[in-house]
Amino acid sequence: MAPTIALPFWTQSKPPGGEISGVPEAEVLRKRNEELEKELKKSVEREEKMKEELQKTWRRLKVAEEAEERLCFQLGEFEAEAVDQARAYRARVINLMEQLSAAQKLLQSPPPASH
Repeated sequence: MAPTIALPFWTQSKPPGGEISGVPEAEVLRKRNEELEKELKKSVEREEKMKEELQKTWRRLKVAEEAEERLCFQLGEFEAEAVDQARAYRARVINLMEQLSAAQKLLQSPPPASH
């Protein structure tokens, strides 16, 4: 929102003779112009500061987005590795179950008859 400036009632109407309370109108206008220039300078400085803050925030956002992308990539790699390990573990368990089953069959079968 732009700053608002209230003008004193005596600057809104021009008394006869070009003077306001004994001060020449040109002097009043010069002082008012100086005040407006100071306010403009402050406003421009605030705008520059806000632009700098916006740029800093933008850079932080970019860094955060890049970090998020790297983390997502790493997470994907870890998930793929976990799936591979789970498959290898399952295959190993199945192999061990088959070996155990074969060993139990050997133990449960009657010994060969000797002649």
